[in-house]
Amino acid sequence: MPGITIVGSGHHVPGRPITNDELSKVMDTSDAWIRPRSGIEQRHYVAEGEGVSDLAVIAAQRALESAELDKSEIDYVIFATMTPEHAFPGSGALLGAKLGIPGVPALDIRQQCAAMTFAIQVADGLCAGGAAKNILLVGAEAHAGFMPFAWDVLLGESDRAPTEEEYAFATKHRGTAVLFGDGAGALVLRAADRDGAGLLAGVNHSDGRAVDQIWVPGGMFTKRHYWNASIDSHVPTMKGKELFKSAVTLLPKVVREVCEKAGVAISEIDWFIAHQANDRINASVRQALRVGPEKVPSNIAKYGNTSAATIPILVDEMMRDGRLRRGQLVCFLALGAGLNWGSVLMRV
Repeated sequence: MPGITIVGSGHHVPGRPITNDELSKVMDTSDAWIRPRSGIEQRHYVAEGEGVSDLAVIAAQRALESAELDKSEIDYVIFATMTPEHAFPGSGALLGAKLGIPGVPALDIRQQCAAMTFAIQVADGLCAGGAAKNILLVGAEAHAGFMPFAWDVLLGESDRAPTEEEYAFATKHRGTAVLFGDGAGALVLRAADRDGAGLLAGVNHSDGRAVDQIWVPGGMFTKRHYWNASIDSHVPTMKGKELFKSAVTLLPKVVREVCEKAGVAISEIDWFIAHQANDRINASVRQALRVGPEKVPSNIAKYGNTSAATIPILVDEMMRDGRLRRGQLVCFLALGAGLNWGSVLMRV
């Protein structure tokens, strides 16, 4: 049976873009500080009360439309997020209800920025095992809840300046706060209808020994009263140098692993669609693989790091503007908190 391939895509980002210079109103930063370190120029944030399933509905509807598929034909939902509306239940069931497909099974996964390589492999297994024909795969994030900003100041809802305490708190966490944005991407997946197409191979890894390279240290259910954790412990923390080293070491290695598994040469791959965490990381990975920049697309300048959503958002843009075409060989690669990392090869 041929592996799964992409038959539809859609994405959605909320609100207006927030530029690097606008962030300087609420912390000690600037475009000159952010852009060279990350490649990011702007990002979007959800409104108060808006959650990942709200973003996902719009992305999913666009994906179904592009696939020319009715929502009633979806057999399974896979929802990837690290910023769900609730500790439980997961957001997949909420998406199903809002999309109007109650009763369709919804699986929530938490591989953070690496979610798509894991999710594609899971979707392929569901399809091969006969559990589903049409699978809706969504990555969506609402990082705004993590952000340490004085929101009224940032959004221009107040004429006041941030207090010294607000400014200092945001500046303390700027290393992660400047990176993340909100959005959703959705893919409709099904078994390829032609020989040689579909998922060719996948390789994924997890290693909890590096958990503190990027994480939210608040213990949650390791504490009797999990809500009593300090404010600082609820904000993402990152060991930037260590995480960079892990990414530029592990990602080229896993790409070589998946190519060897599939019997494919790196030179045969048309596109390397990487998680959009940092342009410097992706440039280093590209150089390690000896791949030209024209094969490694980027949209991080517009959206920042939308974690589980980065790959499906980029796929949707490439499908709609004609860069990603039927018959091309694509390598997806990603690394995220856990650490989790992986790569999958697909002929679309």
